[in-house]
Amino acid sequence: MSDALNYLLKARPDAVGHYFAFLKDCGKHLDPKTRNLISVITKVDAQTERGFRQYLGRALREGCSPMEVLDALLMAFPTLGLAKIVWAVDIILAMDLPEFQPGALGAKGDWHDVMATRDLKVGEIRRTDCDGRGLFVYREAARTWQVYDSRCPHQSTDIPHLALEGTTLTCPKHGWAFDAHSGECIRTGNSPLKRWPSKVADGRLLAHW
Repeated sequence: MSDALNYLLKARPDAVGHYFAFLKDCGKHLDPKTRNLISVITKVDAQTERGFRQYLGRALREGCSPMEVLDALLMAFPTLGLAKIVWAVDIILAMDLPEFQPGALGAKGDWHDVMATRDLKVGEIRRTDCDGRGLFVYREAARTWQVYDSRCPHQSTDIPHLALEGTTLTCPKHGWAFDAHSGECIRTGNSPLKRWPSKVADGRLLAHW
C-alpha cells in the first residue's frame, strides 16, 4: 500500500475504510493464492513496483509457482502489453529469486563449481558464495551433500554466515528459522530454503541453477 493510501486511511477512515472493505468483500470467494495473483497483475498494470514486490512474495508464499506467475503475466498480455510484462520480469530478475532461476524452472541452467570436497568435513555446514550466489552447504556423508540458496523465501533477504547457530539458520530480518540439514522452516514461517541439485565430480562439489 502506498504512503498516500496509508495517510488517507488514518486521516479519513470513515471514507477510505469503505474502499478497503469493498476490496476485501470482493475477494472473499477466492483462495489466497488466486487473490494475490490477481493483485500481482493489478500492480503490474499500474506499474507500482513496491506493491508488485509485496504481492509477488505473498503469491509465492501462498503456493503460487513461478510458472503460474509467468503464465498469469502472459495471459494478461491483451491488457498489460509487452512493455509492462518486461517491466515486471526485469523486477523479478533484479530480485534474484531462487525459484525463478532457469534451472529451477526446468530450463537448461548451468553446473557451478562450489568448492573442493576436501574443504568440508562430514557433518559440517558452511556458507559460501559461488558465481554471485550465496549458498549454505551441508555435507551429510562422504558423497551426500545438501546445497541451499542463502536467500530467505519470505522477502529474499540474503542470510549471512553469522545467522548459523548449531544447525539452525535464522533470517535476521523477520526471524524465519531453518534447519540447515533439511532446509525446512522450523519457526515463524512456512516455506523451506531453495535446495539446488548437486553432484560430486573429480573432487569438486557442483551445484545446478
